[in-house]
Amino acid sequence: MLDELREEEIVNKVGGRFKLSTLIQKRLVALNAGSRPLVDMKTDNKLEIVIQEIMQDKIYLDTTMELKVAGEEDAGGPPELDLANL
Repeated sequence: MLDELREEEIVNKVGGRFKLSTLIQKRLVALNAGSRPLVDMKTDNKLEIVIQEIMQDKIYLDTTMELKVAGEEDAGGPPELDLANL
């Protein structure tokens, strides 16, 4: 196990051990499906990549426990309405 997973900092960063394990699992699935890493590392160990992405605030879980990438616009949800022409 990686040393970072033993630290309380990463647990507190995501809001608890359950959220941490959920975030790790969802991101590992995304990486295994072909998503590109969000950090530059000299390793192919996907778990180490995910831990660094979390520590650098590159990924997080939203309120519905869905994986989100920091800085990306959410493509889902209702479209913005232009109320000026009503």
